[in-house]
Amino acid sequence: MKSDLDLLMQEHNMDALLVVGPGQHNPAMVYLTGGAHLTSAFLIKKRGSPPVLFYNSMERDEAAKSGFRTINLDTYRLQKPPEKTDNDGLHLMVSRFQMMFKDAGLSSGRVAICGQSDAGMAFAVFSALQAASPDMTLVGEAGEALLLQAMATKDSVEVERIRRVGQTTVAVVGQVADFLTSHRVKDGILIKHDGSPLTIGEVKNQINLWLAERGAENAQGLIFSSEYDAAVPHSTGSSSNLLRLGKTIIFDIYPCELGGGYFYDLTRTWCLGYAPDGALALYEDVLDVYNQVTYTLKPGIPFRTYQELACEVFKARGHVTIQENPLTEEGYVHNLGHGVGLHVHEKPFSRHNSQAEELLEPGVVFTVEPGLYYPQRNLGVRLENTLWMRPNGQVEILAEYPLDLILPMK
Repeated sequence: MKSDLDLLMQEHNMDALLVVGPGQHNPAMVYLTGGAHLTSAFLIKKRGSPPVLFYNSMERDEAAKSGFRTINLDTYRLQKPPEKTDNDGLHLMVSRFQMMFKDAGLSSGRVAICGQSDAGMAFAVFSALQAASPDMTLVGEAGEALLLQAMATKDSVEVERIRRVGQTTVAVVGQVADFLTSHRVKDGILIKHDGSPLTIGEVKNQINLWLAERGAENAQGLIFSSEYDAAVPHSTGSSSNLLRLGKTIIFDIYPCELGGGYFYDLTRTWCLGYAPDGALALYEDVLDVYNQVTYTLKPGIPFRTYQELACEVFKARGHVTIQENPLTEEGYVHNLGHGVGLHVHEKPFSRHNSQAEELLEPGVVFTVEPGLYYPQRNLGVRLENTLWMRPNGQVEILAEYPLDLILPMK
């Protein structure tokens, strides 16, 4: 949690954090500022001290919403070097950072850099800044690692924000189910009022519209795939494909708050009208694994332990898993779940090589999403919910929606 930040900085041997980039669609900056509308900003968090936010003068009111001490970047009157060179701009940026560090009370130590910026420009600026600041050590990868560790557990405010996105998500999923089942059917294909077939692209457009109306967005797209595409886990679904009765549809939706805030993640597998025996058999196996895992979740257990359980159950039911064949493209081909927050995928992870410290502990928000995929049979099934491990160790689904396979046509 954010309250652990100073302790984590001490454990990582970091004297300060430098966060760069916009205030939206930038998890590191959103985490610390709350998501203010800042097109370009810098934040310096010295260990043991509150952050200082450096902002563009046109966004002074947005910066003030952070509650931090704020400094207008325009107050730094930068002096060009005596002789004009091709690196005038770089020199000015380095000088500004040095003044920012001074105003944040930082003259030496280890500084972890994180956030979002153009990679080439960031490399040039921070390389030059390091050369000009011998008393400081700039560290690239530690900032993200440190923040991801803090983000792994959520406070009550964060959980409620994720819950609200979840409520929006299930409301839109319900709209999609009603939309699909209200269509007429001709020769097994869903037909619109004008007699033309309904396409997956049109369904996706409706989903984006309904999310926007509810104050959310598909910042990283969504998966709405059928037939062969449903049998390849991250195939998003071909926009021109038609919707047919009895074919598995994988609907994986992971929207976030408008502006790039907290995410939610949910997957359902549907068959319109009826389910063929093959699809029903896969669904029952996936549902069984989902139930066995969720019924046995306990605090303090490494997440990867439940991935091992999922592999064991699938293997006992005759499916190949990545545990015995890491390169398999059919059967159980992915990991069981991941943390959810300002990233749609964040710690803890369930993969077999995850750290033992990636625990399911109170405060963690995470997914459970077993699936089975058989491309040669045009069949794929996945079920996913986002869960929260409460302070008492009990697990709660943050937004409920039925796990039913079959959607009866109206």
